[in-house]
Amino acid sequence: MAERSIWSSGVTLAVIAAICASLVALTWQLTAERIEANEKEWLARSLQPALAGLFFDSPVTESMITITAPHDLPGTEDAIIYRVYSGEDPVAALFIVSARDGYAGPIRFLVGIAMDGTVTGVRVLQHRETPGMGDRIETHKSDWVLQFDGLSLRDPEPRYWAIKGDGGQFDQLTGASVTPRAIIKAIRVTLAYFEVNRDAIFAAPAEVQE
Repeated sequence: MAERSIWSSGVTLAVIAAICASLVALTWQLTAERIEANEKEWLARSLQPALAGLFFDSPVTESMITITAPHDLPGTEDAIIYRVYSGEDPVAALFIVSARDGYAGPIRFLVGIAMDGTVTGVRVLQHRETPGMGDRIETHKSDWVLQFDGLSLRDPEPRYWAIKGDGGQFDQLTGASVTPRAIIKAIRVTLAYFEVNRDAIFAAPAEVQE
C-alpha cells in the first residue's frame, strides 16, 4: 500500500511538472516576440541621441556589423557598429566600444561619427566609475560628453585630444582625471579607426537580426 502511494505521488508530481513546463514554454513563446521588439525599441532609443542633427530614414538598428576582437578599436571584446543610411547613402556609423582604462574598470560607451569624420554624439552605456565624480560622464548628471559633438581628428588635431591638464583641449571632471582621459583617448582611437576603415565598414554585409 505504501509503495503504491509513493508511486502514485510520483506520477502526480511528474504530471504537475510536465504541465508547469508546458505553461512556461507557452508563456515564453507568447512573450518572446514582444520582449524582442521591446529590446530593439530600447536599443533604438539609446542610439538615437548620438545622431543629433543628422537626417536618415533607415531604422538605426537595421544594419549592424561586428568587428571581432582583437581589433584596433577601444576595448578587448568584439566591437559593434550600426550603420545609418538615408536611402542607399551612408550617413553615419555608431560604434559601441569600451574605454579599457577607466578608474573603476572598462567604460562601455557609444560614439556616433558622420561620414565627414565629425562626432555626432557620445553616450555612456555602462560603467562603474565613482558616484559624484567619474559618474558625471552620464548626460543626466552633467553635459561633459556633449563637448565632443561636431569635433573630429582635424578639429582639434590628434595631439589636442586630451584633458587641459595634459596639454589638450578638453575639460576634465572636477576631482576626476582618469575617467575623462580614458574616454577622450577612446574617442580619438575610434575616430582614427573610422578614418582608415570608412569604406570597409559600409561595404561589409549586414548581419541578420533574428
